[in-house]
Amino acid sequence: MLRLVDLVISRGISLGSLGHIIMHLLPSFLVLTLPIACLIATISAFNRMSFDNEVIALRAAGVGFWRINIPVVVFAGAVFALTMILSQWGQPWANVSLKTLAMSVIEDEMTLGVDSGVFNEPLPGLMIYVPNRREDSDQKKGVFISDQRDPEQPLIIVAQQFKMLKQNEKRQIGIRLIDGAIHQIPKETSAFHRVTFQTYDFWMPSPFKSAKVRAKRPTYEELLARLEVPGVKKSSTLRRLVEYHKDTAFPVSTFVLGLLGVPLGIVSKRSGRAGGFAIGVLVIIGFYMLNILGEFLVTKGNVAPIVGAWLPNVLLGMITAWMFHKTQKQ
Repeated sequence: MLRLVDLVISRGISLGSLGHIIMHLLPSFLVLTLPIACLIATISAFNRMSFDNEVIALRAAGVGFWRINIPVVVFAGAVFALTMILSQWGQPWANVSLKTLAMSVIEDEMTLGVDSGVFNEPLPGLMIYVPNRREDSDQKKGVFISDQRDPEQPLIIVAQQFKMLKQNEKRQIGIRLIDGAIHQIPKETSAFHRVTFQTYDFWMPSPFKSAKVRAKRPTYEELLARLEVPGVKKSSTLRRLVEYHKDTAFPVSTFVLGLLGVPLGIVSKRSGRAGGFAIGVLVIIGFYMLNILGEFLVTKGNVAPIVGAWLPNVLLGMITAWMFHKTQKQ
């Protein structure tokens, strides 16, 4: 979030473009948070039912334990389906579109970032210095530019005020200089040229590559082929392979966590409502730590990507089955 705020405040990105970026981040955000929401929801519901002795009343009325869990299965299944849709189609589309959108926003709207009190070098041979100042207006005071990009015609440009310009259709970024002078230093020491101006637009090539061509997500087969190429760093490729398997593993974990919330909510009634929530948070932390551990083992070459992606679900499923069996016998 701090980086997004920096884009608006320091880099000149509009709020509308920032909103588009946030919308593209939502699928990835929901894939990570829906398992948490499903677990906390079931824990809270059954913790309240157990605290009010409603579970005991249902069992005494002849309602079987598995019948009580039918609404949970339906709810967890619905969240599982939503997470699967977001994981299989929404998240890959959003990740690819986000890269294109973010770079396109940078290309179209970003202004040149210049820090005050230091020598900025946005391009080789070009140095911009701005004294320390109070940024209380759109127009800043004082700027010194040394343009050595053409050794035959070095330029020194000074101005009383300046204003940053957004990129134009020629993919250039620039500075609008006000009340200044251009000093040209020729090879002959006896010659000197000085031109004053009231307004001068100083343009330079954009340091950003064009992002108009849509990015593409590599396929699973392409990632496997990269592992066979000698000399290529395999850790990043292995992480992407794990992500492919997690596109299915994460929705399944949502369903398992939803079921796990039933016995956790029932056994945590003595600790009260806050205790059930705390247990849910601990389970979520443990689950994501297992995901990090699985990814670490994959990058080190200890396990296959499919094992690293599904290891948390297998352990979580075993714990859920054991707790269901124990709770049913109570």
